[in-house]
Amino acid sequence: SARPGDMGHPVKPGQAQMGFRLPIQYVNRQRSDFRGFAGTIATGAIAVGQAIEVLPSHRQSVVERILTPQGEVEHAGPGEAVTLTLADEIDISRGDVLIDPCQDDAPQLTEAFDAHVVWMADGQLLIGRQYDIKLATQSLSATPEHVHHQIDINTLEQQPSETLALNDIGLVRWRLNSLAAVDAYDRVPALGSFIVVDRVSNLTVAAGMITRAVSGVLADHAENVVWHEHRVNKPQRARQKSQRPAVLWFTGLSGAGKSSMANALEQALFQRGYHSYLLDGDNVRHGLNRDLGFSDEDRVENIRRIGEVAKLMADAGLVVLTAFISPFQADRQLVRSLMPEGEFVEIYVKASLEACEARDPKGLYKRARAGEIKHFTGIDSPYEPPQHPEMVIDTEALSIEQGVDALIQYLKRSNILI
Repeated sequence: SARPGDMGHPVKPGQAQMGFRLPIQYVNRQRSDFRGFAGTIATGAIAVGQAIEVLPSHRQSVVERILTPQGEVEHAGPGEAVTLTLADEIDISRGDVLIDPCQDDAPQLTEAFDAHVVWMADGQLLIGRQYDIKLATQSLSATPEHVHHQIDINTLEQQPSETLALNDIGLVRWRLNSLAAVDAYDRVPALGSFIVVDRVSNLTVAAGMITRAVSGVLADHAENVVWHEHRVNKPQRARQKSQRPAVLWFTGLSGAGKSSMANALEQALFQRGYHSYLLDGDNVRHGLNRDLGFSDEDRVENIRRIGEVAKLMADAGLVVLTAFISPFQADRQLVRSLMPEGEFVEIYVKASLEACEARDPKGLYKRARAGEIKHFTGIDSPYEPPQHPEMVIDTEALSIEQGVDALIQYLKRSNILI
């Protein structure tokens, strides 16, 4: 059974009179004839024989037994650690929330919410980047959509802001990757407070308190928008082309040789009869991403869009080559997470800043040093090298031809080229 205090929130006066809420912390399957659902009751009370509903699935059952550290009881209330057994075999997992199906004040199921956030990291909040959220016993993937305002901690005045930096407090709209059961913090702290975790460093970067769930298009998205399966599927398209779909993601500083290497590799694939397509950073910004600049936020959105396009092209059975600086590790990891295991190939085109600046094929470093270009990677915007790329091509040591040969051999060993 769960332990008292596991939820980390004191029981507020009046929560015994609220509807029943039990965030599931643990599913106990220690014996084949026993299946219990453990957690700490956040609000309301539960009794043997009472009906329950599971969120977000809406499945229902009836409570058969209530087990506590002190033994079996007939009923339990807020703050008590319990393990419930149910009359029906229904699917319940950690993070689900059990409620009374008849209550009027149930948690809201939503894909988006507004929350006051205290930012606790040196790096600023990046709009469009995916973070992990821990809300009660729920683990969710979430993306900040925009900052409504920042709060001046001295005057409590609301000020316009596009991001949050260390120790800033602001009201932020968050979009989730799935439906979640939430409450406003001032009503139910256990289902209204959360922490934000950086997906790369695994460090806690913020804490938040939900002010309201967002209804409407975002909240209805999961039910109204579904993936359409075609009669011709991805494996069939790949077999037709005698290759395995893949996304070859070239990353590196400007001038490192990404586009040159990707162009040469695509030509080599074409000559060998393979089906590929090259997405180049400059070309994409002429169309799909022409509305984006070069701020950190716009760079995040730029890579997110390209990742979705590359995923669709891989679904068509193609070997997709992308040549983008893509400076942030978290955003490259986001694209990797879109693909099946082994389909995303990160290729670090490595060259020192000094070498790239000496090459400067487009004159961009010179302009950045002169202050004519802001947010230029390597000068006044950071580049985070890949930590575990599938391939490293050092263009200070290898020629284009040598790099292409190494890549072709890797693709054959990986059975991408059949």
